[in-house]
Amino acid sequence: MRREQRMPFGTQWHEGGGVRFRLYAPDAGRVELCLEVSQERRSFTDMKALSNGWHEIFLEEASPGDLYRFRINGDLLVPDPASRFQPADVHGPSEVIDPGAFQWEDVRWKGRPWEEVVLYELHVGTFTEKGSFEGVCEKLDYLAGLGITAVELMPLSDFPGKRNWGYDGVLPFAPDSVYGRPEDLKRLVQEAHMRGLMVFLDVVYNHFGPEGNYLHTYAQKAFFTDRHETPWGAAINFDGPGSDPVREFFIHNALYWINEYHMDGLRLDAVHAIADDSRPDILQELAQRVREETEPGRHVHLVLENDDNGARYLERDDRGKPVYYVAQWNDDIHHAFHVLLTGEKEGYYADYAPRPADHLVRCLVDGFDYQGEPSGHRGGARRGEPSGHLPLTAFVSFVQNHDQVGNRAFGDRLGKLAHAQAIGAAVAVMLLAPSIPLLFMGEEYGCSNPFPFFCHFGPELAAKVTDGRRNEFASFPAFQDPQTLGNIPDPNARETFEQAVLNWQDITVPEHGEWLAFYQRLLGLRHRNVFHRLKNLQGNSGRVLMVEDTAFRIQWTLGDGSTMEVLSNLGDETREFSPRSFSQHLLFETPQGAAQAHSKGWIPPWSTVWRSSFRPEPPTLPHAKA
Repeated sequence: MRREQRMPFGTQWHEGGGVRFRLYAPDAGRVELCLEVSQERRSFTDMKALSNGWHEIFLEEASPGDLYRFRINGDLLVPDPASRFQPADVHGPSEVIDPGAFQWEDVRWKGRPWEEVVLYELHVGTFTEKGSFEGVCEKLDYLAGLGITAVELMPLSDFPGKRNWGYDGVLPFAPDSVYGRPEDLKRLVQEAHMRGLMVFLDVVYNHFGPEGNYLHTYAQKAFFTDRHETPWGAAINFDGPGSDPVREFFIHNALYWINEYHMDGLRLDAVHAIADDSRPDILQELAQRVREETEPGRHVHLVLENDDNGARYLERDDRGKPVYYVAQWNDDIHHAFHVLLTGEKEGYYADYAPRPADHLVRCLVDGFDYQGEPSGHRGGARRGEPSGHLPLTAFVSFVQNHDQVGNRAFGDRLGKLAHAQAIGAAVAVMLLAPSIPLLFMGEEYGCSNPFPFFCHFGPELAAKVTDGRRNEFASFPAFQDPQTLGNIPDPNARETFEQAVLNWQDITVPEHGEWLAFYQRLLGLRHRNVFHRLKNLQGNSGRVLMVEDTAFRIQWTLGDGSTMEVLSNLGDETREFSPRSFSQHLLFETPQGAAQAHSKGWIPPWSTVWRSSFRPEPPTLPHAKA
């Protein structure tokens, strides 16, 4: 089966022979196509200037595999901004790709419903020693056996150098060549589908990276605007004069990954940094177009990261279907968990320090914690919108992710900051609660590898990034000592990247094997007992029965009318309570004996007990073999 996203820019291979090349370059007086046989052998052909800044040429002699660039005003050679592949990195030539060359065999795959999602976030370059799409393929059976249903890949768009988190991409349509070729990524997606796994991709539509972005040389006024600001400089122009081609560029990118690569969903990074005063705004239009222009019957899921807690993007229609986005990463719940487990109160954690269990409970019942309240971290500005009316499946919960680990000075994972029983009690809350759970690679076996920030820029920019990284932490009390500050890993050093590569031999160590069995049992219980009960879940489904310092008790009415309840103590002191009648069936407890203690009116430290009105089915997942 052939899958191709037809786009108004970039290349289009015609099966009868020849390739159409198209570039939007409104600031260029002359554009030439440069076909490159080698650095010494190049041919230049003038492209026809069309209306509104477009330039086009059709070459019968061109074919897939050809390398090409565009020459701007007889001087600067630039890659195609819609390049499908960059074999020699962001400054090199683009390669003509025939999307139909890959023969898809997963024609019956329609995805999985959202209530069955268990996300596993991974970085392709550090997930295995191979650091490639092939390496991820080799771990798919392990992920399926663990109980994962959706693999979420950190951004793949071509970035400068050999190492990067992915958020410095500059060519959004080209999977970075350090991981493999386009057909290797397609093979990964297909192999995942064969195992019942969905594949999500993290995409960045709020900025371009600082090296290798040539758009400013021929489309500056169209693509960028100084009317809005972002942490990375001038904002992308989504709402000013000449913004229509810019909007199409990003909308087609979303459609490209979903249609041409058969991805099951996208996670849009930091959309609070996207400024757009038009109606519909770019987020709304993108979501509408994806729903209109993807194959009927497919489960396609769009997820946001939005520090503004904009509940309006998560609204449901009369049938309970998402109008725009199915869910948002819930940073609030992570921050509340983190304060309870570690006691840290600096930075944005300060907003959750007073009575952190109250903040956590609000997330477990209402979705967002901040729903319009003033945020101290924002200087008292109000943050968020009311979200209690939304189903809890509109929120993605986690105790770790790439940001919350990697944005620490040394990339410390939670296991370095909290003890095992505390983490286990929190994970037990997260993995069985109605919201959608997300794991960060290696978390499930208690990975001890850090995940520090890493990149690989040219010398001048590299020095600025290294200094900037250390200056970022200079004001923190823990880094007042110059020697400690100087010990922060250099993001550009290869050894910083190598620290983050998972060591899969760890699973053979009993301690790590116990963690893996713990996660697998909880996910097995979720598969058998929770998935199908989340269908038709309504808003306002949770009820707080108790909050006492670090202990809480919550009951939810699920989509089938059954109930689940959790009684947890995320603190190191025993809490007393007045027992009410419990749900009949014990679903899970950690540590062993915690449920029995409840009958005596006390809640042990760092314990979580789940009960249900239904008789639980035992977990039946295959063993997760590394």
